[in-house]
Amino acid sequence: MARTIVCDGNEAAAWGVALSRPDMVAVYPITPQSSLAEYISQFVADGIIQADLMDVEGEHSVLSVLQGACLAGARTFTATCGQGLAFMFEPYFRTPPLRLPIVMSIVTRDGITPQCVWGGQQDAMTVREAGWVHMYCENNQEILDTVIMAYRIAEHRDVMLPVNVNHDGNYLSYGVEKVEIPDQEEVDAFLGEKNTNWHAALDPDRPMGVDPLTGGAGGLGPALFVRYRKGLCKGMQNALGVITEVHKEWEKTSGRSYAPLIEEYRLEDADYAIMTIGSMTGAGKDAVDAAREAGERIGLVKIKTFRPFPLQALREALRKVKAVGVVDRSVSFGWNFGPVYQELLSAMYFLNRHIPAVSFIGGLAGADITVDHFNRVIETTAMALHGEVFSEPVWLNENDQSPGSDRVSQ
Repeated sequence: MARTIVCDGNEAAAWGVALSRPDMVAVYPITPQSSLAEYISQFVADGIIQADLMDVEGEHSVLSVLQGACLAGARTFTATCGQGLAFMFEPYFRTPPLRLPIVMSIVTRDGITPQCVWGGQQDAMTVREAGWVHMYCENNQEILDTVIMAYRIAEHRDVMLPVNVNHDGNYLSYGVEKVEIPDQEEVDAFLGEKNTNWHAALDPDRPMGVDPLTGGAGGLGPALFVRYRKGLCKGMQNALGVITEVHKEWEKTSGRSYAPLIEEYRLEDADYAIMTIGSMTGAGKDAVDAAREAGERIGLVKIKTFRPFPLQALREALRKVKAVGVVDRSVSFGWNFGPVYQELLSAMYFLNRHIPAVSFIGGLAGADITVDHFNRVIETTAMALHGEVFSEPVWLNENDQSPGSDRVSQ
């Protein structure tokens, strides 16, 4: 029988892993992911997770050993963030072209320098082009459910790609709320038999080469390399439909529904909208509700799946509004805007019309994005709706300084 507990987001992720019955887990603790690694270790010690727990020396080895396990047929899991993700980058970049359906939580954290161990989304956004599926969660229940769904998505024959389930450090990793743990039999029936290595298997009775040298003298030629890249791109696009179908099936199994790609909130008759991603969405919805009561025709678009980018779904949502304000929790340094805003600009090319758009950057280094901040977002986006042009991003926490912050170098 399903049961209800009170837990933080990292424990919710660990329960999602436990219910998915992995064969091997490798984790290396790093703030704010550390307690997730500790929950996993405790679950293995208590027999809740029947899996081999690999104790390795760092994140590079974490993902490397899981690549071998996945090639041998194991269902696998890991988690990391921040500098751990940076240390993991070489095997991280290698995993998607090998078409390995590994599931990994990124407990998102801002970058350094200045030194920072607090929440943000800079780490996950920085690796968004490495070929992994990226889904962002709004609350702890969504974390647990999305981890389970991630295995079904990753192991689908039309996808066969690794999946990142991203949840915000500090706000969700340590935030406590009620979570329903589904029945194990229901999850078993939902996931079915694991199927991680039908395409490439490490089998002594059936030896094969994995990751051959391509291109250049002595290689197998650029055509094979192109085939790898083209296949990966096709798998990513296939994932859009698979993610949608898996969310529908999970709703039938659990009774809980989530927008698989984007969520439209109070958008039916909206003149303009704000766009959110991750845990900030709750405060955004509260601000939209208050603005609605004051007579504003405002809605909200929440990004759930960021990779592959949900272009068609976003196009349909944007057709309903005349202006949009995008709130990012990270920075696209080359564009001087937020990454989600940058993606919005690309999506608008396919609209065949231009609508005013404003970039907002907030929540860096664990800063709050409050309803008051979203009130400012709504007011500013309304100004854009009525003709004011904003050529620079709006920094929401720019004046939220702590004592002594005026004495640091800039």
